[in-house]
Amino acid sequence: MAFDEKSITRRELIGAAGAVGFAAASIRPVHAEATYRARSVGAGDKLVLGLIGCGGMGANDMKQLIKKPEVQIAALCDVDKNRMPNDINTVTEKYGKAPELYGDYRKMLERKDIDGVIIGTPDHWHALNLIHAVEAGKDVYCEKPISHDITEAKSMAAAAKHYKKIVQVGTWQRSTQDFTSAVDYVRSGKLGKLAKIHCWKVEERGAGRGVHAPVPPNLDFEMWTGPAAAFPYMANHVHNAWRWFYNTGTGKTGDWGVHMIDIGLLGASKDTDLVMPTEISAYGGKFTFVDDDRDAPDTVQAIMRFKDPDLLLHWETGKDQPGRPDHGTEFVSTDGKTLRVWRGGLKLFDAFGEQLPIEQTPATNDHWQNWVDCVKSREQPRSNIASMAQTTITCHLINVALLAQQSITWNKEKMDLIGKAGKDTIYYHREYRKPWKLPIYRG
Repeated sequence: MAFDEKSITRRELIGAAGAVGFAAASIRPVHAEATYRARSVGAGDKLVLGLIGCGGMGANDMKQLIKKPEVQIAALCDVDKNRMPNDINTVTEKYGKAPELYGDYRKMLERKDIDGVIIGTPDHWHALNLIHAVEAGKDVYCEKPISHDITEAKSMAAAAKHYKKIVQVGTWQRSTQDFTSAVDYVRSGKLGKLAKIHCWKVEERGAGRGVHAPVPPNLDFEMWTGPAAAFPYMANHVHNAWRWFYNTGTGKTGDWGVHMIDIGLLGASKDTDLVMPTEISAYGGKFTFVDDDRDAPDTVQAIMRFKDPDLLLHWETGKDQPGRPDHGTEFVSTDGKTLRVWRGGLKLFDAFGEQLPIEQTPATNDHWQNWVDCVKSREQPRSNIASMAQTTITCHLINVALLAQQSITWNKEKMDLIGKAGKDTIYYHREYRKPWKLPIYRG
């Protein structure tokens, strides 16, 4: 099945409601050993980037990177023409020149002048976007969670390692002072021996009720669906709401677990090679948005057992978080001291709930600058993909246990489930819809 590149002008996108004309062009397959490479980026060179997935977090990442004097945004790609105008304006106002536009990211990846890409597509596209990008010699800034399932996460990390590409994942909490201070405090031993970690996020919205409708002319729905299972178009299943469906998203556990659980894992680890759970149990369902189209649960209670260090991690989504922010990570020591961190605060309590003073560690540079610096130095960034694959898989394990309706066992050395439990679930592995195929890398 061939896909034609779409040649789109800025005037057609911004100025008129008419259909855009498309010119057919051949697309080089991007798989296995890459036959072309991006140029080497020197310390004083501009880092030339393309954006895959306009609007949403992709647009936010681009706006952060476009501020950097070392960066130039050269191209935008999206399968929905209506998602592109704001990003086109941002780039055009910055450089006085409109970016090149694409409807198929694989054509963008053929450009030798592009050094890296920003991936802001839905979860079900991240694996192919990223693997094809590193095969084409590009460094990557990828939105979280990196993958839709465990098999994808392992292959993505192995592909980045194989091609020696610098990948930063959009878990920007790793670059903010409250969270780095919390992790440093726990690692220092000042809190005491860890007994429990509690991570949570309130579930605040659903997908609503949708109706089958004709595909809008601005959207290439076939390409949007990509490797996911085919389904009839409904507006509330695509932009933004795709998060709440098993087929395209990972629910609140994937959406926010990779932030809050990530901080918990970092605090319990010595570095970015993270501890991972050995036993995982989870319960959940639709208890709040009962008349909603979503099939991902709105309420989850999960318990994960760790062996080294010996502790429990509790993950919770739902509506009831009395006396706490609507999200956060808490570290609890064996003597009852609690360190709580969230976006906007860091507090330390004694065993009786009295607040104690805590000093913060020095601030770091921002998450996007960290990636730019690492692309040039070839050092690993704070949210490097090897580490974030461990966090992402930990979140997937909760979804796997929930769908399997039984406890599951994980072995970090083998990076695999032990036994058959959970291996038939969509968050462990799923077959791609033809003609898409997941490239498998190991090691």
